[in-house]
Amino acid sequence: MAKAAAIFSSNMVLQRRKNVRIWGTCYDEKNIFVKIPELGVSVKAIVNGENWKAVLPPMEAVDCCKLIVESESETVTLENVAVGEVWFAGGQSNMELELKDCLDGEAELKKCSETKIRYYYTEKCSYLDEILPIRERKNSWKTPSEETSANWSAVAYFFAKKLSADLGVTVGILGCNWGGTSASAWMSREKLESDTAIRSYLDEYDKSIEGKTEVEMVWEYNDYLVYEKKWNEKKDICYKENPNISYDEVVKKCGENKWPGPMGVKNPYRPCGLHETMIKRVAPYTLAGFLYYQGESDDHKPDVYEKLLTALIEQWRSDWKDYRLPFMMVQLPMFKYAGDDDKKNWPVIREAQMKVFNSLKNTGLAVILDCGEFNNLHPANKKPVGERLELQALYNVYGKRETEAFPPMYTSYSVKDDSMELYFDCAEDGLKVNGKLSGFEIAGEDDVYYPATAELKGNVIVISSAKVATPVNARYLWTNYGDVTLFGKNGIPVPSFRTTIK
Repeated sequence: MAKAAAIFSSNMVLQRRKNVRIWGTCYDEKNIFVKIPELGVSVKAIVNGENWKAVLPPMEAVDCCKLIVESESETVTLENVAVGEVWFAGGQSNMELELKDCLDGEAELKKCSETKIRYYYTEKCSYLDEILPIRERKNSWKTPSEETSANWSAVAYFFAKKLSADLGVTVGILGCNWGGTSASAWMSREKLESDTAIRSYLDEYDKSIEGKTEVEMVWEYNDYLVYEKKWNEKKDICYKENPNISYDEVVKKCGENKWPGPMGVKNPYRPCGLHETMIKRVAPYTLAGFLYYQGESDDHKPDVYEKLLTALIEQWRSDWKDYRLPFMMVQLPMFKYAGDDDKKNWPVIREAQMKVFNSLKNTGLAVILDCGEFNNLHPANKKPVGERLELQALYNVYGKRETEAFPPMYTSYSVKDDSMELYFDCAEDGLKVNGKLSGFEIAGEDDVYYPATAELKGNVIVISSAKVATPVNARYLWTNYGDVTLFGKNGIPVPSFRTTIK
């Protein structure tokens, strides 16, 4: 008996123009063949004990064919298989936010069956147990419909819809995300241990579980899940009765919110956990590249995020056995809760994302400063996020539309008397101001920043302040939340920046 891994099912999408890996398990089998009759493909698998794998040749796009796994004891046929483009969609809650919950999501669901998109939702699992393989076998690739697409990632859906239309092929999305997770949850212990700057995630975790057995940690987390369920039920009642109730009032009425629960081997927010329980379950399914929207849950360690994100990219490329695999990421938008101080940690995360984009090959950066919402960590308008990711993929992966993919990017400055002139790349079509130009600050030798007046002169921004006689540094939208007024003519906002990177 030979079985393909659970991720291979009817309705799946295989990556075109690449060698495609197919793998699975077997029992007392020596001759296993993987066939796609419509494309004339027949490959003998390599059998190693109870595991087998086959590598199919590069194939051109096709919408409907069969994939057959043929062994000495049985033949398994997977129906309605497509060959097209396959992208992995990872991250936390803003990647996870579902199509039914996004702006105009209900209207989109009514017409989604017209799209050439298919979706595989990786089983959410925080702890490997005997139930997971059963759940995986019940899972499968889905074709679009008002019912099946409701729970798909909205960002990934809008990315795939636009990409499919532009390339004329079926696009498959491999969704693998979990709200509230740090990037550290999605990589191996060995990777986190390899850099002292990011191993603090492990050190803190190891200290929190010191002296506890695995059984104790499991029971402790199970008790927390019971508490969390009851707390959430009470919380929902509070918001239903009074949608404008403050969070502090909710806590007074419902008791302590113990999220994210006690650390341990079952907590999904622990370092390295989801790499073991989710990433390894789907890698190395052959991909065109990665989509990634995350960073919010690492804003308590903004100064090490560049190294953390770099390590994650290296980890996933290693897991997929391709050190060149494209990685398209979303830069964090504007956000601040009402009543919170502006810690200016989100612009540091944005800067880290920009630095990774500029330093690592085969990466893309979708700038979405204007897509944030005040007091809402989960902005509902996901269509521009997905479509800007698609523009990045078109340029970085498919070699199209350079001028449409990027906003103007700060490059350099010059000091003229008591003012500074700021210069930009990707500004050939010009800069555009929506409303009153704002968000600039200027500092002298003392590095104390003051709000600056700003004027657009052609493709140059000229800034000054009466409080700074001799400018030394400047920064733009160096804040967690503020008005976004400066755009490229393509409608993409100029990203936040500072002239001197710390």
